[in-house]
Amino acid sequence: MTNSKSEELIKKVKNVIEQIRPHLQADGGDIRFVELTSDNVVNVELLGACGTCPMSTMTLKAGVEQAVKRELPEIKSVEAV
Repeated sequence: MTNSKSEELIKKVKNVIEQIRPHLQADGGDIRFVELTSDNVVNVELLGACGTCPMSTMTLKAGVEQAVKRELPEIKSVEAV
C-alpha cells in the first residue's frame, strides 16, 4: 500500500473510531487509535472503564471491529494492545 493510501485509510479508521467514542465514553470508557499495520490490522488502546471491563473483548469485536469493517471492508481486524 502506498503511503498516501495508508494515510487515507488511517484517516478513515480514525473517523469511524470518533463515531464510536461517545458510546464508550457514556459508560466511562474510551478508545485510542494506536496504529494500522501493513496487513490492515487496526491496533487500538481501550481506556478508562473499557480497559478493565470483563466485557471489553466483546465490545471490541462485536462493536468496534464490526463498525470499522462495515465502513472499511479492507480492514482485517481490530485488536487491543
